[in-house]
Amino acid sequence: MWAQERHKRIQGLLHRFKQMSADDLARDLDVSRETVRRDLLELESAGLLKRVHGGAVLPEPLSEAPFADRLQVRRKEKQAIARAAIREIKPGQVCFVDAGSTTAILAEELGKIAGLTIVTNSIDVANTLNGLRQDITTLLLGGRLHNDVPGTYGELTLSEVARFRADVAILSPVGVHPEHGATDFVLHEAEIARAMIQQSQRVVFLADHAKIGTASRVAICPCSRIDLLITDAAADRKTLAALRQAGLGETILAD
Repeated sequence: MWAQERHKRIQGLLHRFKQMSADDLARDLDVSRETVRRDLLELESAGLLKRVHGGAVLPEPLSEAPFADRLQVRRKEKQAIARAAIREIKPGQVCFVDAGSTTAILAEELGKIAGLTIVTNSIDVANTLNGLRQDITTLLLGGRLHNDVPGTYGELTLSEVARFRADVAILSPVGVHPEHGATDFVLHEAEIARAMIQQSQRVVFLADHAKIGTASRVAICPCSRIDLLITDAAADRKTLAALRQAGLGETILAD
């Protein structure tokens, strides 16, 4: 196998499994460990992976895709997750909903449930719910606006979160990983999620299959604090099993 073919194969394996050991790569490619080491050095110098002890992982992206783009990525999966999520919410409940592409889509479904009180930092969620039905109360948390994800953040928002006790927090992380738990890409979004978790009886995470087994920069909470994870049917079953072993409660596969 030529080096170029090996490099493509290594990148494909990393995109599928998130991380690979050098021994596993050597077996898969049917080459020596020394050949794999040279391949990893070349790929790392090109910025295509990051070498770690015993193997390699995908590099951490320098930035997230724009929010408008994220709304369209895996949209059908996010819609299925949203439909599954509303079956877990009871009429009359108080719900925290954070700002994210999946929760923005969820808002379109929340209008089907009577008597909800939605407390959110998401401008999209608030705008969608406003006027949908008279028996839904939508409370938009005050705070500082950020340019990418349309929502409020900062110390004022955190202090507002602390004024409420919710039945459930419905959150959309960047990734859910067996070892690292739920994570986000930026600190101010993770802070809001952590505050909402602290003030909620039940914690529900919405994450499409691409987020399962992924870890980002900022910790939100360990798997043991997640009562329910709703993902789509393409999620890797071994990773879901590892999440449950790490303490995650229930998992629902939306289709």
